[in-house]
This record gives sequence, structure tokens and C-alpha cells, in this order.
Amino acid sequence: MKILVVDDDRHIQRLYKEELEEEGYEVVIAGTGKEALEMFEKEDPDVVTLDILMPDIDGISLLRRMKEQRPKTPIIMSTAYDYRDDFAVWASEAYIVKSADLDELKGTIKKLSKE
Repeated sequence: MKILVVDDDRHIQRLYKEELEEEGYEVVIAGTGKEALEMFEKEDPDVVTLDILMPDIDGISLLRRMKEQRPKTPIIMSTAYDYRDDFAVWASEAYIVKSADLDELKGTIKKLSKE
């Protein structure tokens, strides 16, 4: 299973990549919104983790564009801030607050991959 990690923070990219590869997933990384859209089309990921605050295209806009292209691809919004009250994030399959403990993220990916 292939996961696209979209985050502009290199430390988060590295942490997610290492932890998820240990779980047996193939991980591809995008550090900007533009790069994320290119990787989404080229790599055809099974799951996407998507940061909301990005330098070029915000995560909410990316979420909309990805869902227009492939509505069935599960997208997990992953952010350091709580946006749960923002109606726009409801289009995602899951929402997690970033943490050094990736158990919630790993559990969410497992759950989504079984649906």
C-alpha cells in the first residue's frame, strides 16, 4: 500500500516516512501543494496524509482538488492546530492532530485501508 505524505516540515516528513515504512507501507513525500498534486496524479497513492498549513496551496484547497480527481482515495488531515470546527475538513475521511506518537495515525491508516 502506498501513502502520500504531504507536509512542508522536513522533520515530520522524515518521521512519517520512517515510521510508516517500518509498518510495511511504501511512502512518497511532497513538501508543497504543487508537488502534492503532481505526486497524487503520478503515484496514485492508496492513502494521503495532508497538512493544512502549506506554503503555496493550503491543505483545504488540496483536499478539494484531490477529491475532485479521485473521490474514493482516503485523505487524513494532519495538522498541529485544531480545525475540527472548520466545515471544509469534513470532506476528509479522518482528522488527526500531529504528535510524535504516531499510533493514532497508524491506526487510522489501518482502519481506512480495510474499508
